[in-house]
Amino acid sequence: MASLTSKELTALEDTLGSEQNLVKKYQALASLCTDTKIQKDLESMAQTHQQHVNSLAKFLQ
Repeated sequence: MASLTSKELTALEDTLGSEQNLVKKYQALASLCTDTKIQKDLESMAQTHQQHVNSLAKFLQ
């Protein structure tokens, strides 16, 4: 894998942080939700963003 420039690394780290924040927010909202349909949708969104985190983290290995 090609080396990342410092600018690319910074952008990757920023994006990774944003995705991690989205995971936490969707999980928190899902835990507060009483409507099961909305809760499942929020959990699905959290899972989608967790997949993004996992994909982005591979570039840091």
